[in-house]
Amino acid sequence: MDTLAIDLARFQFAFTVSFHIIFPAFTIGLASYLAVLEGLYLKTSQEKYLQLYKYWLKIFAISFGMGVVSGIVLSYQFGTNWSVFSDKTGPILGPLMGYEVFTAFFLEAGFLGVMLFGMERVGKKAHFASTCIVAFGTFLSAFWILSVNSWMQTPVGYSINEAGQFIPKDWFEIVFNPSFPYRLVHMLLAAYLTTAFVVAGVGAFHLLKSPNNPLAKTMFSMALWMAAIVTPIQIVAGDLHGLNTLEHQPAKIAAMEGHYESQVGAPLILFGLPNDDTKQVDYKIEIPKLGSLILTHDPNGAITGLDGFPEEQHPPVAIVFWSFRIMVGIGMVMLLLGLTSLWLRKTGRLYQSPWFHRASVLASPLGFVAVIAGWVTTEVGRQPYTVYGLLTTADSVSPIDAAAVSVSLTAFIIVYFIVFGAGFFYLLRLMRKSPTRYEDSLDSRLPDGSKADPLSHSNHLS
Repeated sequence: MDTLAIDLARFQFAFTVSFHIIFPAFTIGLASYLAVLEGLYLKTSQEKYLQLYKYWLKIFAISFGMGVVSGIVLSYQFGTNWSVFSDKTGPILGPLMGYEVFTAFFLEAGFLGVMLFGMERVGKKAHFASTCIVAFGTFLSAFWILSVNSWMQTPVGYSINEAGQFIPKDWFEIVFNPSFPYRLVHMLLAAYLTTAFVVAGVGAFHLLKSPNNPLAKTMFSMALWMAAIVTPIQIVAGDLHGLNTLEHQPAKIAAMEGHYESQVGAPLILFGLPNDDTKQVDYKIEIPKLGSLILTHDPNGAITGLDGFPEEQHPPVAIVFWSFRIMVGIGMVMLLLGLTSLWLRKTGRLYQSPWFHRASVLASPLGFVAVIAGWVTTEVGRQPYTVYGLLTTADSVSPIDAAAVSVSLTAFIIVYFIVFGAGFFYLLRLMRKSPTRYEDSLDSRLPDGSKADPLSHSNHLS
């Protein structure tokens, strides 16, 4: 098999999944935020929650649609570029992905229509139930997809038949494989943080333009409560996920930490340049024994380095090393912003601090960057395997040549930047519009006296 063809197929999947993953990371959190807003409106009858619900609803719908479109492309690539992988893992991964469609996607697609167009057509409680069902559907979708990915990372509950296919033996073990609970919690919290910082950034943007905007204040405050509460929980969840990875994928941890050599009392390498030729990290800045303390909870704990594994089983160290630090670094920035928001809130300056509002605007895309960096750490760190320890990437690819993959890759790049570039531009336009513009139009009526649907008439959103 042509090495170039394998690398191009890997890059094509990485490119398309990087576009896709940002949409679920946003819609999972945004669906829950919408459910909270509508629930608060029903409980308090405060109009601001309904207005914020309608402000974010169209943004959610567009993001959801873009996520569906980008996700469909991935499934086709399993057949075109990774047909051997599909054949060997199909008996296990096929049903799991089918369950995602038959449960989560049907719930989301079915009740999304009620969310968008049913506010004036069904009762308030029925509409709120639809919002909650869509939010649950996004969780259920994450549940199945992360179960699939986690099984590829920590495969259990299978046997291998004469054709070399993975055959299910215990579905409970397969679904709830050893890394799944940690990966699910870590991803869901990442989605909530991603949404929180987008909402906070939009709220801060409008506060910079109109410091007394009441709806901007509300969304800004709610988002920062989420950031302040969830970020420390995410750090703990990430630590537990790392310990689980150390148990099941120690070579990945060695690459993440830049440990080429096994050692007792390993340092924590903050920064440096991994050098595969010399098997060391050049120009490193490290804290003695902290690496062992974090990974083993013992400053003198033994850490297995990459020298404990055959060289052909080493993941690309530099990519994993730096993607992990980008993810952790963003997490520290989020923690700092969350703690700062608590201090400003206590001193009564949360809405009167333009410098913090500007920082929040700049931080609004950080969640997406962290999610992609975390995905790179997880997937590249799994190399050279698609099913960890059992099926290599080289043995998973279709019998294709580099020219064919390069043509489709070029087409994907051009189409994605045009289609999704337009989508992102439209989303940004929606977010730039002040939520106060909805105050007078939400309850307007059509010329014939009938109640207007704010989501079906563009004059209310432009």
